[in-house]
Amino acid sequence: MAATDKQSNVQLEKEAEDEEYENCSQECKDLLLSLPREKGWGVPYIYLYQDIWLRPIRIQAISTFQKQFQAKDSDIIVASLPKSGTTWLKALVFAIVNRNRFSPSQKNHPLLISNSHDLVPYFEFHLYGKRQNPDLSNLPEPRLVGTHFPFHSILDSISKSKCKIIYICRNPFDNFVSLWYFGNAIAPSTSPRLSWEEALERYSKGTIEFGPFWTNILGYWRESIEKPDKVLFLKYEDLKGDIKFHLKRVAEFLNCPFDSEEEGNGVIENIIELCSFGKMKELEVNKAGKILDRYENKVFFRKGEVGDWVNHFSPWMEKKLSKTIEEKLGGYGLSF
Repeated sequence: MAATDKQSNVQLEKEAEDEEYENCSQECKDLLLSLPREKGWGVPYIYLYQDIWLRPIRIQAISTFQKQFQAKDSDIIVASLPKSGTTWLKALVFAIVNRNRFSPSQKNHPLLISNSHDLVPYFEFHLYGKRQNPDLSNLPEPRLVGTHFPFHSILDSISKSKCKIIYICRNPFDNFVSLWYFGNAIAPSTSPRLSWEEALERYSKGTIEFGPFWTNILGYWRESIEKPDKVLFLKYEDLKGDIKFHLKRVAEFLNCPFDSEEEGNGVIENIIELCSFGKMKELEVNKAGKILDRYENKVFFRKGEVGDWVNHFSPWMEKKLSKTIEEKLGGYGLSF
């Protein structure tokens, strides 16, 4: 790279860092000075806050969320690491919970004209991603919200309520591949693209936003074992393998089970079809629309396959990530 190009990239990165920093409150700016930091992916730096790595604006969001959010007993939270099947699970949960308001077979169903992230907004992006206090009064009940925050970050806000949490987990191998494609697709043009090798180093080290991945996964896994009526832990691979069985589990967990008439009328099959990867990917809103006027909806739909990682991993990469998974998750009865 020519010296002038390198200087230009450094200047652009500095401008991106300044913009991210200026969008934070003074309280957040002061806090950042005391936190460990690492190079970010698509953002100049991420910071270690409450045992997770976050970009500055997310630290502000989580701090505001923890101070302000009051869970209701009827709330439903869809939680996950990024690129673990969140878009799909949000659609399925929305369709299940709202099936009496919106028949899954109707032509103008909300999921046919809106991305599921707009129908099930994120705490950290849609609601608490800006300085002003969010107005949650316009969220229909039961309130459906999503988050990539780990369990320990939302615990105080939900502990006194009977709200339900559905967590979806994906094999770290496929999660990493999907994250690599997504991260490089949404990265600003001023940000350098990470190679497979460099990205895997960060993923295995845990220095990714909302990571380490094992911290995020284990918090919900443990809680699902201790309080199965509070947290339902799903694996993306299981959902793909027998979606009808797991949709019935989700509906029962949310206290709105499918009755025999619904099963006989094909309601479950209609929901599966409505929320299928192929169907959602081809919708006009997911081809041309944007989330928060920033991220193109189409980047949320790549393959949605299980086992695609074998097409991308070299032997040393497989060995490295396998070792990390065994060290961090091996003793908790969680396997993929």
